[in-house]
Amino acid sequence: MNIGVKLTDKIKIYLFIQVSKYFLFILFIFLSVAWILQITRLFTISNFLHIEVLDILLLSLYLIPNLITVIVPFILIFGLLLCFSKLKRDNELIAILSLGLGLKPFKNILITFCVIIISIFTLLNFYIAPKIYEIYKIKEFELRNTLDFDKISFSNFLNLNNTTILDFKKKDNEYIDIFISYNDDKENFVYAKKGNIFSENNQYNFKLTNGFKISIDENKQIEKLEFLNYILRIDYINVNNRQVFDKNTFTIFDDYNSKNYLNISFKIFDIFLIIYIIIFFYRNNLKKIKFKSIDNIYYVSSCICILIFNQILKNSETTIFNYTFLMFIIILISMISNNIKKRYEKN
Repeated sequence: MNIGVKLTDKIKIYLFIQVSKYFLFILFIFLSVAWILQITRLFTISNFLHIEVLDILLLSLYLIPNLITVIVPFILIFGLLLCFSKLKRDNELIAILSLGLGLKPFKNILITFCVIIISIFTLLNFYIAPKIYEIYKIKEFELRNTLDFDKISFSNFLNLNNTTILDFKKKDNEYIDIFISYNDDKENFVYAKKGNIFSENNQYNFKLTNGFKISIDENKQIEKLEFLNYILRIDYINVNNRQVFDKNTFTIFDDYNSKNYLNISFKIFDIFLIIYIIIFFYRNNLKKIKFKSIDNIYYVSSCICILIFNQILKNSETTIFNYTFLMFIIILISMISNNIKKRYEKN
């Protein structure tokens, strides 16, 4: 009896190690690709604003928890499939079944792994990832808006804030063809053939030479001023949380306090989808030890379609009712198609 229990425990440990190994392997691949795509986007900022590469690399690290919450369901799909396909190919599944233990070790290991993944995912998705992503958004904003004009070779209509646009060229480290559009109580356009631009005391400072300024008031009256020398100072505009943050920066407590029940439903459904993917894999592949190409393609394509549909709904203007209803419909369709597939195979 003790020998049987020890053997069962060893099998469970072995299966858990195998599932975890493939999960981490796929996690590394997916996370690397996602991180590279994000850092490529950030490097466009670096090239344009001449931000230090190290600052960009450090900034990109704050994206990792948020990326993990997005790709975990996809990792599960491929991790489980690759793990058990290899076990099947090496006849290890058949060997375990031949011991007379049935599917119980597989069920237990999937349940254990599911509980661990959901626990970590819930902690990440509900609190840790939003907190770290909030830091990312703040640091990204600071990098975008803490400008060193001396390092910028051209501006290409740079938005300094919500009301100010700057464009200029640089020739021999001299600012030329400077164009500034800004709003105060009037709509203003300033052009200068050359000048100096720098940031100081929470202000953008422009010392302009040989140009003109056009102001348009609310009555469409136009005022034009030509100048040889002109000094313009524009204050930094502090951006509030609503402008910098988005739904990905809200923890479960923020959502509850702000009564953002839609965002809460998104996060809860993400957990449900993880459970569904594991159950789907067990019923479609593992239960009957079916790992033919047609079964694998059906499993992968069905799960990915559900996940993509979920992401589309989350990024659209929707309500709790519409989101929940549509997600249950798509899952119901998946379950019905799975039953039809089983009946077809029996016949």
